[in-house]
This record gives sequence, structure tokens and C-alpha cells, in this order.
Amino acid sequence: MNPTAPTAAASAPDADTTALQAAVFRRLLAHLMHERSDVQNIDLMILAGFCRNCLADWYRDAAGERGLEMSKDQAREAIYGMPFAQWKAQFQRDATPEQLAAFEAAQKRHG
Repeated sequence: MNPTAPTAAASAPDADTTALQAAVFRRLLAHLMHERSDVQNIDLMILAGFCRNCLADWYRDAAGERGLEMSKDQAREAIYGMPFAQWKAQFQRDATPEQLAAFEAAQKRHG
């Protein structure tokens, strides 16, 4: 199996591809939850055009596509590793004027 082959991404993935993608996703979540909880969502939005909330929305969308009901709060808890309100109180800082200006500029690039 060649996990980088374009056809693996374009067609239904095989079990190995799915397992690799799931492992990468779990590693990304662990990285964002534990190693880089200092990185603010606004900074992710500025640089990458997505943040933890976007991941939670995509997670919820994927659940819905499979006929699974999931609330916004459940999806966010799956991504943040704790209730969103708890994560926000523990890790989120108020955006600086510089971050807000950069976010505004990034919205034009990403949007």
C-alpha cells in the first residue's frame, strides 16, 4: 500500500489508509490538547484558516454523514478533551488588537 498515492485519497480508503488517517488525527488532537494548549484558536485561524472549533464542526459533520447524532458541545469536547467552557477558562486568552487585525486580514486571504 502506498498511503501517499493520489488514488488512495480520491477513492474510498482501504483499512490501512483509514487507520493511518485516524492515527494522524489522534496525534493532532493530542498535540493541540496537551503539547500546544498555549496556541490560541485565533492564531490557528490566522495562520491556517481553521482552528479547534473548525475541527469540532468537521467532526460533527462526519458524525452526521454517518447517521450519528452529535451536539456541538459533544463535538467540541471530543476535540478539546474536556468541556469547551473548561478549556476556554483554563487556556483561552483575550485576543490582542494585533491578533484581531491579523485575523481580519487572514479572513480576506482564506475566505
